[in-house]
Amino acid sequence: MVSIVSLASEGLTPSDDWDRVLPFQLDALGVRGRLVRLGPSLDAIIERHGYPLAVARPLAEAMVLCVALATSLKYDGIFTLQISGDGPIRLLVTDLTSEGALRGYAQFDSWKLAVALGTGNHDAPDGYVPKLFGQGRLAFTVDQGQHTQRYQGVVPLEGPTLADCAHTYFRQSEQLPTGIKIVARRDETTEGHHWRASALVVQQMPEFDAGRVDIDQDQREDDWRKAVILMASATEKEMLDPALPGKMLLFRLFHAEGARLFEPRAFAARCRCSRERIDGVLKSIKREELADLRDPQGLVAVTCEFCSTQYAYDDDDLDRLYASAA
Repeated sequence: MVSIVSLASEGLTPSDDWDRVLPFQLDALGVRGRLVRLGPSLDAIIERHGYPLAVARPLAEAMVLCVALATSLKYDGIFTLQISGDGPIRLLVTDLTSEGALRGYAQFDSWKLAVALGTGNHDAPDGYVPKLFGQGRLAFTVDQGQHTQRYQGVVPLEGPTLADCAHTYFRQSEQLPTGIKIVARRDETTEGHHWRASALVVQQMPEFDAGRVDIDQDQREDDWRKAVILMASATEKEMLDPALPGKMLLFRLFHAEGARLFEPRAFAARCRCSRERIDGVLKSIKREELADLRDPQGLVAVTCEFCSTQYAYDDDDLDRLYASAA
């Protein structure tokens, strides 16, 4: 743990500053927070699918929101964020394991998407949630294994942005007041295009945890408003600037508020699919029902929606698979 004020004299560099979360605490305001920045992991996940820009940007925002929410919890398993609706984008799913493996994918209707965007438009418009998702819901799930009870929170998609939808969840739950700012962008470079996304989160701490049991309610509300205003003052350029270290961004925003930094946590794009997992799925299906999965070569082909890896089974493979299940 380090005081953010001491960072002003350090020669900070942006190396290893992406695909990680940087937790912090504003002692003067009784607030904790997190800065999440994703880069290479987004390239690895989004570009392998070739999604149109209007689908890719919402997925990037959903992934950074997933990390921001998951890292506020203590869990041993999988945190999943799922957005479903009746609009052009039918489904976005992203999840993060407690070991730091991140993945995500999208399902969408190309024709509906083109109609929603209109002629000549390719990117998701500002306030895109109603237009691209329609009526739907946002669900958070924490799965800690077969011997534990799964937790799920579900709220309707209300608001123009994913950050607004997340605010709806916090308002309707018993969570502490929470502010979230999310930005995502694809940059064109001489080496191609690269994705970056960032989320800045502030959350009011319980009086006892913050050591502020003697602070009256009016002061707590003033302190909370100040934290939200400072968070909102971060610009998209600052949050996504590859040359600006995350620690320096937090210094710019919160150096006057007694901010302290905690150990950062790194993440990586990594899918959990494997042939063993697909074997288990196929063995749960009657062999005669696999006909619909056969490709033109007669192979039973299963493609992972998260990483696009294809697992193919010929008749000999299926013989061995179902013999082992007998």
